[in-house]
Amino acid sequence: MDTRAFDFTVIFSVVPALLSYLDVTLAVVLASIVLGSLWGAAISGAKVAGGKALRGLAHGYTYVMRCTPSIVLLFIVFYGLPVLVRTVSGENIHDLHRGVFAVITFALLFGAYISEVFRAAYLAVPRGQYEAAVSIGLSPLKAVLHVILPQAARIALPNFGNSAINLLKEGSLAYTIGLVDMLGKGNLIIAQNFGAYGIEIYLACILIYWGLVLLLEAAFARLERALSRGQGQAAKASEGSWLAVWQKIRFWERAERSERHGLEY
Repeated sequence: MDTRAFDFTVIFSVVPALLSYLDVTLAVVLASIVLGSLWGAAISGAKVAGGKALRGLAHGYTYVMRCTPSIVLLFIVFYGLPVLVRTVSGENIHDLHRGVFAVITFALLFGAYISEVFRAAYLAVPRGQYEAAVSIGLSPLKAVLHVILPQAARIALPNFGNSAINLLKEGSLAYTIGLVDMLGKGNLIIAQNFGAYGIEIYLACILIYWGLVLLLEAAFARLERALSRGQGQAAKASEGSWLAVWQKIRFWERAERSERHGLEY
């Protein structure tokens, strides 16, 4: 059997060709994160504030998605969704860009995982803060938007970042349905060389993914620091006003007790 020696130079020579398709990879990942986050927020809302039946459906969906391998769901969406659409509406969606099926798949998966992150972060914020915000005149909607969600976002950010990084790696499976992204381009180069240089090309893909992950980690770490710093400044700014409110409450409590016991205050 004729084999080729490992060629270290191929790793770096093939990187420009792989990077030319990086935009496809990033487009699939970003679209999946945006749509999956919206879907996950809806599922999380159903778990927190929905009725018994809606909560059961939301938890059931999360369980099914978390137990389904990514590649299996990708094949089901790619091969099954066109059949379902044609059966229901008679429309033919076989000609859709393969990236659409990849985005649908990964958005469904990401929404299931991130819904638990959102739910846990929302429940981690003390309920008393919502009640205090409403008691000082904020509407329930404004209390959630301006008091609860900013704190929940800071709590959810680390796990959200981890889920986004996992999705970036899961997105490499999109080549299995014929999407020519970065990894798909790598497989095409291997095929053009009759199966040669496979190790070198996959190592080049690994290096690129490492770089992307490091950039994402740095971006989420910086965002987390910014949110923590902003919350600290807001807490310092509001400390005086909350202290004044607390002092007034204590004053009127003492006055009421004194009046009740017939004492001069």
